[in-house]
Amino acid sequence: MNYVRLGNSNLKVSRLGLGAMGFGSAAWRAWVLDQGAAAPIVSRALDHGINFFDTCDFYSGGESERVLGQTLVKQQPRDSFVLATKAGNPMSDHCNARGYSRKHLFRAIDDSLARLGTDHVDLFQTHIWDKEADLDELVEAMGDIVRSGKALYVGVTTMPTWALVRCREKAKARGIPAFLSMQCEYNPAHRECERELLPYCRHEGLAVVPFSPMARGFLAADRRDPEHATARTGSDDYMHKIYGRANDHAVREAVADVAARIGSTPAQVALAWTLGRPGVHAPIFGATSVNQVDEAVAALDIVLEPEHVSAIDQAYEARPLAGAGH
Repeated sequence: MNYVRLGNSNLKVSRLGLGAMGFGSAAWRAWVLDQGAAAPIVSRALDHGINFFDTCDFYSGGESERVLGQTLVKQQPRDSFVLATKAGNPMSDHCNARGYSRKHLFRAIDDSLARLGTDHVDLFQTHIWDKEADLDELVEAMGDIVRSGKALYVGVTTMPTWALVRCREKAKARGIPAFLSMQCEYNPAHRECERELLPYCRHEGLAVVPFSPMARGFLAADRRDPEHATARTGSDDYMHKIYGRANDHAVREAVADVAARIGSTPAQVALAWTLGRPGVHAPIFGATSVNQVDEAVAALDIVLEPEHVSAIDQAYEARPLAGAGH
């Protein structure tokens, strides 16, 4: 396993991060694994040298954090892994149980730490973009969470570039710990972050830790074929909302063609493509089996030839600005 600095920080993370959205309770999503089923996956990731684990308070209503706490935090020396979580999505019915008020962020970090069973996370991130959020309050609150020792670093997820720029400039001007990482959706079939977000991150030295490097499994197989249907296929409404354009299928076919040519799997080619993009530090992948962890790690050894990358890139068609998500 290779390790890279998390942006401009001195913290080292593995070139792949394991996402824990698939850990928690099947009552939340049909494909989600309970603690017993998740434990071997976490163990195999550690065996491969993966030290970067990402979860969120929203996943299974907090159960994902509890599972990761039991399978990782309680089992391993706390300084041996990098733990990230996120906040911002609704955690209750009342209006202050979401978003980026000081009230919610301080409650969110305390609740996450309790579920994880630790006194700090290494990386605390925003989860969704809230266009109504006051950026001054967000920057101040996240900085105070770092200063309290409850998080060592702070980052963001799917925030528009202009907002990220403003947040970082506000933090720098006030001597507050600034956002140092970006989680954005990035894979051969979703490349809208290339317009402004990634160039800015590269310029500033921010860590880019993309989620959905395999497009939530869309690029792994033709899910329209009943033989390739999975529990996630039928219940992941977000996948059906984001992917499924004729062009998306053209990209999927290009990925599958490259995989056949090099004797790999489409999932590995999609992950290798994402790993090879300029400025990408540590894509975050999800796994619901030990074999999927092995498959993802093996993708680290795949170097796509220029003609392979070109074939995939030529199949892509950008989404309209309103549907970009960045």
